[in-house]
Amino acid sequence: MRRPESAARTVRLRRVALACALAALAAGCSSVQQAEERRIDYRSQAGQTAGLDVPPDLTRMSRDGRFQPTPSGTVSASTLATPAASSQPAAGTMAPTAVGDFRIERQGQQRWLVTSRNPEQLWEPVKAFWTERGFTLEVDNAQTGVMETGWAENRAKIPEDFIRRTIGRALDGLYSTGERDRFRTRLERIPGGGTEIFISHRGAQEVFTSAAQDRTGWQPRPSDPQLEAEFLTRLMVALGAPEPAARQAVNQAPERPPVAQVQPTGEISTLKLEEPFDRAWRRVALALDRSGFTVEDRDRAAGLFFVRYIDPATVAAKEDPGVLDRLLGRSRDPKIERYRLKLETSGTATVVTLQNAQGAEEAGPTARRILSLLATELR
Repeated sequence: MRRPESAARTVRLRRVALACALAALAAGCSSVQQAEERRIDYRSQAGQTAGLDVPPDLTRMSRDGRFQPTPSGTVSASTLATPAASSQPAAGTMAPTAVGDFRIERQGQQRWLVTSRNPEQLWEPVKAFWTERGFTLEVDNAQTGVMETGWAENRAKIPEDFIRRTIGRALDGLYSTGERDRFRTRLERIPGGGTEIFISHRGAQEVFTSAAQDRTGWQPRPSDPQLEAEFLTRLMVALGAPEPAARQAVNQAPERPPVAQVQPTGEISTLKLEEPFDRAWRRVALALDRSGFTVEDRDRAAGLFFVRYIDPATVAAKEDPGVLDRLLGRSRDPKIERYRLKLETSGTATVVTLQNAQGAEEAGPTARRILSLLATELR
């Protein structure tokens, strides 16, 4: 049986084939030189990204920088050209791989970049990195250290069939992979000096939302750790690291499998991480970025993330409302829930509990489902 996303792609390609045939009759077939094969190519979609409407992220983040360090001083071109003072971060237990003043740390499928440069030096170069690669930035907030691209399509995934190799290039915009990607970059100031840079990926795919297969909608697809690693490599190169050394550092960063386990205790469930608070804080933040959560605020001193969550199942329901709902004009907008994630030290481990918006511990299947989702991202 044909997969829904493949069926949607087939429908589009049939339409493209018809359009290309009409174009060939009008202008004649001309040979177009085949482009160099590329694994990642978002540049051609830069002008279209801003208008794309994809449902998995239905709300915008409201930023609050109350708990962030206040940037000191201003950044000028001369400041950026001056090498940063050497402040070697404390060595952890993960045996990082270093390239100049960068190093890659890895746990499970999560990788992040650590540098001695401060966030003020890095913000504009990192911002330029994304825009130069064909992305638009929908979130650009230096105060909270978060930037996020709009949804974009990796054009390198489009198959090179006969029609596209001949006349299809003239109508290349009609081709689509049925997939979209967006990336969130988070810059965290290290208390002892320096910055940690996290890149997280979120994906969406177009699928049929009706039994008659006459309507399609967008649904989340799993994050891609290899795509995150590739952009970390390219970011290191853009910031001055030699490409071979950067690629080797990312690919060969030693992996230390993390231990994340959901532990039910009566009606209350907790998530236990076998690692100290500082490392658990970083990894939970990255897991939230990669999943269906939006971090509205955070208080590291209190060990709290203030998040909101949209259940992907409600997103799918919104895309295909029932007949009765359509007749009565009833809205089926996804319900947005707000929670708190509380991190506390327990011996050499860290325990994560889910709280409701008022700060009371959340019990029952809701807590188990959300904590299990985080545990999956933390593996």
